[in-house]
Amino acid sequence: MRRRRILLAAIGALAAVGGLSALFAQSVDGLDIEAVKRRAAELRADAERFAEHIRDRGDAHRAEAEQVRREGVETLRDIASIDLPAGPTGSVDFDEIVAGAGANAAAPRGSAPQLIVFASLSMPEESLKRLIADTARARGVVVFRGFPDNSAKRFTSAIVKLVENEADSASVGIDPRLFRAFDVRAVPTYVAVSSDFDLCEGFACKTQVPPFDRLVGNVTLDYALSSFAQGQGPGAAVASVALSNLRGKSE
Repeated sequence: MRRRRILLAAIGALAAVGGLSALFAQSVDGLDIEAVKRRAAELRADAERFAEHIRDRGDAHRAEAEQVRREGVETLRDIASIDLPAGPTGSVDFDEIVAGAGANAAAPRGSAPQLIVFASLSMPEESLKRLIADTARARGVVVFRGFPDNSAKRFTSAIVKLVENEADSASVGIDPRLFRAFDVRAVPTYVAVSSDFDLCEGFACKTQVPPFDRLVGNVTLDYALSSFAQGQGPGAAVASVALSNLRGKSE
């Protein structure tokens, strides 16, 4: 009896994977071979029906996905024909446009500013006031090396006197890493960086920066940005945008 149970279990396992041919060639005393064949056929039919059901569901989902894709492309065509500026003649690959836009949206942005004005509380108060106000208009950042005498309270008190528009305070920061990254030794120093970049994590490290333009001296932000833009150096594009922001809001 034990041997028969083992043989039955083996036949059942082989029938589930269609491996009955070798077994049927053998003669096993007391087994209903025809019954085993019928059961195997039933299992095979069930498996085929299940597989067909899965294929049908997959086809349905593929059809739905294709419909969504077609509707999305048509929507983009409508938007492009109405709202977007005219481009070059010829066919437009809207799928490529969508893919490119998604990649751009997902791309990480650098943490460091691209227009940086290095300053110090030792500079004349009126000069600092104008520098902070102008840099805020230009969408840049005024950076200080650190707290005077390691006193955050003293720094805060000084900044309150310098920032006439409360919103401009967002354009003031402290970061010695930027001073090290651009090797700033005198203030004011104006820097326009060619692209986004990330600051290194530690305060003892030095960031590898992209190409940039630099101007050192007691000049206005307008003068510095004009010099960068006209010089057509690596920071010219950033300087041009900043200059437009500065003059547009000051007029």
